[in-house]
Amino acid sequence: MLASLLKLCARAQRLFRLSDEHTMLLWATLAGLVGAAATVVFRLGIDWLESLVAPDASALVEIARDLPWYARLALPSVGGAVAGMLLLAAQRDEDGKGHADYMEAITIGEGVVPVRQSLWRSGSSLVTIASGGSIGREGSMVQLAALSASLLGRLMHIAPERLRLLVACGAAAGITSAYSAPIAGALFVTEIVLGSIAMESFGPIIVSSVVANVTMRALSGYQAPYEMPPFPAISGLEVLWFVGLGILCGVLAPAFLLLLDASRRLLGRWVAPLPWRLALGGALVGALSIQAPQVWGNGYSVVNAILHQPWTWQALVAVLVFKVAATCATVGSGAVGGIFTPTLFVGAVLGAIYGLAAHAHLPLATSAPFAYAVVGMGAFLAAATHAPLMAILMIFEMTLSYQVVLPLMLASVIAYFIARALAETSMYEVTLRRNRQRRDRLRLKATQMRELVRPADTILGLDASIPDMTRVFLEYPVKYIYIVDAAGWFQGVVALKDITSDLLDKHGPRERRARDYLRRDFAALTPDLPLAAALQHFLAFQGERLPVVASTQAPKLLGVVYKTSLLQAYFRMNASN
Repeated sequence: MLASLLKLCARAQRLFRLSDEHTMLLWATLAGLVGAAATVVFRLGIDWLESLVAPDASALVEIARDLPWYARLALPSVGGAVAGMLLLAAQRDEDGKGHADYMEAITIGEGVVPVRQSLWRSGSSLVTIASGGSIGREGSMVQLAALSASLLGRLMHIAPERLRLLVACGAAAGITSAYSAPIAGALFVTEIVLGSIAMESFGPIIVSSVVANVTMRALSGYQAPYEMPPFPAISGLEVLWFVGLGILCGVLAPAFLLLLDASRRLLGRWVAPLPWRLALGGALVGALSIQAPQVWGNGYSVVNAILHQPWTWQALVAVLVFKVAATCATVGSGAVGGIFTPTLFVGAVLGAIYGLAAHAHLPLATSAPFAYAVVGMGAFLAAATHAPLMAILMIFEMTLSYQVVLPLMLASVIAYFIARALAETSMYEVTLRRNRQRRDRLRLKATQMRELVRPADTILGLDASIPDMTRVFLEYPVKYIYIVDAAGWFQGVVALKDITSDLLDKHGPRERRARDYLRRDFAALTPDLPLAAALQHFLAFQGERLPVVASTQAPKLLGVVYKTSLLQAYFRMNASN
């Protein structure tokens, strides 16, 4: 069957004269279909497990409210223990042939996502979420969508570079299916995972996102996770309030991520099997849910309630504190899941609190608090992910309102720049790694030759005698002596082999000077020369060192650069690319 399908694809490619780019669009379409199907299966699994606990409940928060206090404490604990057992099974299935995380499979791997390990981890995430864990379901949805695309490509024997792109298409389909935002889903992969928007990759990813979105909307009972109210028109000086919201999100988003990292380190110190650690995280969530049942789950229902119902600032502060604590407990225990949705939750609550304060001060000149909650979701997400364009388009697709664009853009960009300036934090490690590589490249390009310059000890003047040159050649194992004039400007070199005969001849012309042996057509580097260009000089020269002058117009000798140092810097720069 596989051979027949491969032959059919090859015949179609020859018949319609399809290029590799055209064929990739066809594979992207299939990746969108299988990615959407994978997210649907995961969502049905969550619904089935929740129905076992409370058949009539529609959300985890409603289930938590209906349960007695001891059941609220027990269910997340038992769920954490089961999830930990599934994670142990995932660890046993590690074979080292692929990257368990789809981002690594795309960026540093060959597009191979391990099947059994991904399924075990997704099963663990499924149990954690269904038992009340405070973590997002989008992480496993995207992982399963990427796995489906990887399996499709491996079955069709697609080349590794195309397979990586196909896995990226599957990941975009997963984000689109989770949030009903096809443009943001495509930008999530290109801006965060790939790091650049090139049409060769962006085109197939867009196709996959659109196909996944159309597929999800065609299913009966489908609805977007967030029910956005009509956004009001923002005019006048109210825009300044959104500037303040952007500053607030930019300051608090790195603090939120650092808090999650601290919880991982804190709970990671407990040397215990995974089931015990995840059970502890579940027990902490259960204890918090006794006082605040809103901490269960990913928070969709709570955010929708904030957007459509009036809340007091005390209630908002309380649910924010409890939700952040529950998320730290779940994430810190090592549970598998996403923090994308909890980040949107925190942004919505922060925006609502900020909006209540603004509305209390100027009730006639500011919009309702839900408007600030909507913008807060985008600004906090932009600061946490370092992907402001994706965050802006995601909120715009959710609201489908042009009125939200201007305050959203302003707050998101401000939050992004403040977050980057305050701390080296990001929701995704791939973003941090790319930022470090970008800084390394900029540093190498700015100071590459200056950092490599070393003192040149073999320097003589134009009037240096043969005994002077002999002394330098005997003291230093070099083939060339650098010759400068009275002002220190580089004039050329004297080669050892050029004076060898005079050195051996005791009756030779001993009165000759360095200027008589001078080679003026000798390559010299400058401090602003790129590494690649300097390397070309070494390849042509085939020596161990070259002189460095201030500039070609004013060739003051600054020192020398050694080939070994240059090669090390060059390989470091290429490795960071």
